[in-house]
Amino acid sequence: QVQLVESGGGLVQVGGSLRLSCTGSGNIFSAKAMGWYRQAPGKQRELVALFSSGSSTQYADSVKDRFTISSDYVKNTMYLQMNSLKVEDTAVYYCNTQSWTGKASWGRGTQVTVSS
Repeated sequence: QVQLVESGGGLVQVGGSLRLSCTGSGNIFSAKAMGWYRQAPGKQRELVALFSSGSSTQYADSVKDRFTISSDYVKNTMYLQMNSLKVEDTAVYYCNTQSWTGKASWGRGTQVTVSS
């Protein structure tokens, strides 16, 4: 199972930007799918952006045109560029991979706080 580690979270003002990074102990690009999820206090974890083999990239409607998922194969790292941040983007952000056998790996999360 891949060990994932997120970084790049922090405190930012409304309208600001952050870039989250996720790297793994194994080759994260061997996964069937990989992406970012978030969980705000009192809410369920939700999909933010997802790469899935053989499919186009998916984004939550709430982040389309503001967030971009990308990756660097050489660095074995996945990114989430977040622009035009809103208060409602405040959450713990998790990276995730899903193997071809259906096994899911999660990082511990990184806190993103957007202040007004």
